[in-house]
Amino acid sequence: MQGPDSSFNKDIRFEALFNSASLGIIVVNKQGTIVLANTFANQLFAFDPGSMVGEVLEKLIPQRYHHKHVGYRDGYAQEPQARGMGIGMTLSAVKKNGTEFPVEVSLGHFKTDEAQFVIAYIADITKRKQNEEEIIRQQVELESINEEMKELNANLEATVNTRTIELQNTLNELEASKEELTVSLEKEKVVNDLKSRFVSMASHEFRTPLSTILSSISLLAKYSTTEDQPKRDKHIDRIKSSVKTLTDILNEFLSLGRIEEGKVDVKPDSFDLTSFISDSINEMNVLLKPNQNIHYTHIGPPITYSDSNLLKHVVVNLLSNAIKFSPENSIINIESTVDDHNTTLKITDQGIGIPKSDQVHLFERFFRATNATNIQGTGLGLHIVGRYVDLLKGNIQYHSELEKGSTFTIQYPSKIINDFE
Repeated sequence: MQGPDSSFNKDIRFEALFNSASLGIIVVNKQGTIVLANTFANQLFAFDPGSMVGEVLEKLIPQRYHHKHVGYRDGYAQEPQARGMGIGMTLSAVKKNGTEFPVEVSLGHFKTDEAQFVIAYIADITKRKQNEEEIIRQQVELESINEEMKELNANLEATVNTRTIELQNTLNELEASKEELTVSLEKEKVVNDLKSRFVSMASHEFRTPLSTILSSISLLAKYSTTEDQPKRDKHIDRIKSSVKTLTDILNEFLSLGRIEEGKVDVKPDSFDLTSFISDSINEMNVLLKPNQNIHYTHIGPPITYSDSNLLKHVVVNLLSNAIKFSPENSIINIESTVDDHNTTLKITDQGIGIPKSDQVHLFERFFRATNATNIQGTGLGLHIVGRYVDLLKGNIQYHSELEKGSTFTIQYPSKIINDFE
């Protein structure tokens, strides 16, 4: 470092502290000339060691600010006062090679017998500014995505309902009788048209079930004798399963749209919980894999109080997941308990489990566990379940281990509470 102004003295201890500082320190005299600069300041502004001394301070400031800065400097020299960092001002500095970068500056002042000096502490905040800008960009992008999803849900709702009814009507005709099975071949073109419209409006999740329906209908034409009835039944079951998959996906999109728009009405009433669970199990039996079984036990009185429609969606979704993610020859247990205060439902499977690192995201929209990417699904089911449980004034908890299965426990009030009214 070159020698300072003759009126400024320093000892060896000061120099060691001065040059070991991890931010730029510059001392300027009343005329705006740099009389002292530490090692970090020379590096920060890309000067050779010690070469900043003797330079005019404005050389470190972009040209467009020079005329204003001279006035600011002279004014500060007349009435100097300390100014700390972090006061909400982002300033611009310029390196020796002309590169601009953002800085924060803290000012101090001192006076010797011969002259007055200003000392500036300078921090490069380039990285912080980049991080702030990236956060803002991500926030804008997320807001845009949320708005697009809301608009998509609103536009799809009416059309999706119509398409679901058309598919259900096709299924009913296929199930009517053996004689009507031959007529069902004429529906192939209609189903194919539906497939094209569904894919264009919704998502790729529709492709697999629709392809299954089309192939099964085509194969039914080959089985025309009585002996072929088991084969016909097999393909009819495939059609049923695929249509249910489509309906579930559509219901998830519609449910999410209604939740986001605040259109879900909670209508609680008293009903028999044991009959409710038994009916739900019967509906899900068609999805069971070979030798899968659902065991149900109940403790307490059978009557509970809740919105049975919302609760039905919760139970069916959790049962569907338990079946889908559990292997053949496995048991799924359902336990229900009703007491004077709460109703508790517990569904336990012996499936693939959920990785611990994924569990924190389990109820987020469109989230799928890393070990479930090859299994069909939209990533909306548990998010909707969580939102419905909240609407029922309840809570949901879970416990899961890889390859050991999962348990989901739902608890809600057993009696009428004022919040429902």
